[in-house]
Amino acid sequence: MKKNAIMAVVCSLVVLGGYIFYMGSNNPDEQNANELETAVAEQTAEAATDSDTSAAEQVTEIPDAELTAAEEENEILEEEFIEVKTGKVYVKFTNKGGDVVDFQLIEHEDKTSESGKVQMASADKEIVSDDNRAFALNLGTGKKAIVNDFFAVEKTGTEGSLQTVVFTKNYKDFTLTKTYSFMPEDYMFKLNISIKGKEGFNGLAFDGSEEKGSKVAYTLRTAPQIGPYFDTRYDFRDFLFHNNSKVKTKTLSGNDNKYERYDDDFNWAGVGGKYFCEIIIPENRDTIRGAYYSSNKADYKDSNAQAFIERKDFEGKEVNDTYYIYVGSRSEKELRRYASAANNGWNFEGRNVGDALSSGGFLGWLESILKWMLELSYVLVHNWGVAIIITTLLLKIILFPLTYKQSIGTLKMQELQPRMKEIQDKYKNNPQKLQEETAKLYQKVGYNPMSGCLPMIFQMMALFAMYNLFNNYFEFRGASFVHGWIDDLSMGDSILSWKANIPFIGNNLRILPIIYLVSQLFYGKITQMNTAGGQSAGSMKFMTYGLPIIFSFLFYNAPSGLLLFWTVSNILQMIQQIVINKVMAKKKAEKAETTSNLKHFTKQGKKK
Repeated sequence: MKKNAIMAVVCSLVVLGGYIFYMGSNNPDEQNANELETAVAEQTAEAATDSDTSAAEQVTEIPDAELTAAEEENEILEEEFIEVKTGKVYVKFTNKGGDVVDFQLIEHEDKTSESGKVQMASADKEIVSDDNRAFALNLGTGKKAIVNDFFAVEKTGTEGSLQTVVFTKNYKDFTLTKTYSFMPEDYMFKLNISIKGKEGFNGLAFDGSEEKGSKVAYTLRTAPQIGPYFDTRYDFRDFLFHNNSKVKTKTLSGNDNKYERYDDDFNWAGVGGKYFCEIIIPENRDTIRGAYYSSNKADYKDSNAQAFIERKDFEGKEVNDTYYIYVGSRSEKELRRYASAANNGWNFEGRNVGDALSSGGFLGWLESILKWMLELSYVLVHNWGVAIIITTLLLKIILFPLTYKQSIGTLKMQELQPRMKEIQDKYKNNPQKLQEETAKLYQKVGYNPMSGCLPMIFQMMALFAMYNLFNNYFEFRGASFVHGWIDDLSMGDSILSWKANIPFIGNNLRILPIIYLVSQLFYGKITQMNTAGGQSAGSMKFMTYGLPIIFSFLFYNAPSGLLLFWTVSNILQMIQQIVINKVMAKKKAEKAETTSNLKHFTKQGKKK
């Protein structure tokens, strides 16, 4: 056996040596290059397979739908860019996957972007890349790699008319087509996704990432990082999911790095910020398996926020899906257009797109009233800053009776303090008796403890409604109040800027926060005069001086529209308090004079 083994090894070496000699005499460079290319290709394929396996996303095809392009049906293509411009948007496509690599809202400015326009799909190659593009498809779940093959492309139409861009790719078992259609004056566009099978094809089904036995055909995504660049203190990114009655939101935290399933049914889904949103509306909701929301940051310089829509698996030769996609301002003027077919180019209606507006929640009714007052004021003065001042003034006038009643109640409470102290000392060991005697005292002098609470509750409700309105109202974006000082009510005012970034202040000198601080300090000083005793001097000083200073730093870079409201509100509240103080002082003087006269007459009567 050993002899036979030795002979086998010797023969193998002879054959191998002859093969090497033969290859060396027949263009060795070309042969070695081919072998290297083959080895690299095999290693790359093995690495891709390992990656898919580690993601726990084994593919099930109906039938074996290989994604290898059929060479006899495809040209060798290179990357090509296609542009579409309407009255509302500028869109740049790549034929790599048939995706969007730049989406600008041409009516809206953004000083932080290179184009100067709000970019709803960033042109930054670190963000929009071969790993992630706007409206890219994954064949399977959203965790799989996006389609990166080159598509044949055809564009029809010109600016001012209906424009379509058609991307087509032939695979071994099916043809994939993506058709984008744009109307001249609509933020909404239409995306058709068609999968047409060839001989032997009977549908697409890939394993779902979570639900065992649930299959996915493909996943459609929104753009990574909708614009504009935002400061997380005064802006936000919400994941929006609309069921048949209302919008549910998942707010992105600055520390999020998630890819999570939205568990409930939905009518449409997307991503929204303070002023802009991007939503995907399936024409046939029954074809949708579910949705995911992702805040995976990857290598992005800003927080990411994307929604992923999964299409159910299907059987058969062909499927055609339609999605209406809104990419535009989160404003009532634009979103309400899609409540009626007559108001938009697509004859689209009935899917509650207007619910994408940022809502005041349970105070939405009050916010609507305040918005009506604000817009009526704007019609009169044509300046949103002045409209804020007028609306705040009207609100203070309306609330003045409640404020006055609350102040009178405070005065009565101050007068009752000595008698209250007597009752508390007398019945300190008998809580039930203390409560009874206190109620008798209130009834005797005609004081209702709730009279001070109800006005305060309503004023707080109005304050919260005004805060939400002025902090999110789209019309404030880019609206000037005083040119050269407050040029944009959605941003902080500025009279001087510098390069260095100072904590809490940034790189701008702002006057409005200083005016706000001064007004708050004066208001605190005035109200302190009427504060009943019992509080420590240290606490009072902190409330009067410390809190306003802290808030002025916290709100230093707040939107100037919001700060304008607070400042004007403080000044008007201060004037109201001065008036109330004078009325209360007069009432005190009259009461003291009455008491003095009664004592005088009583003494005179006793003398007689």
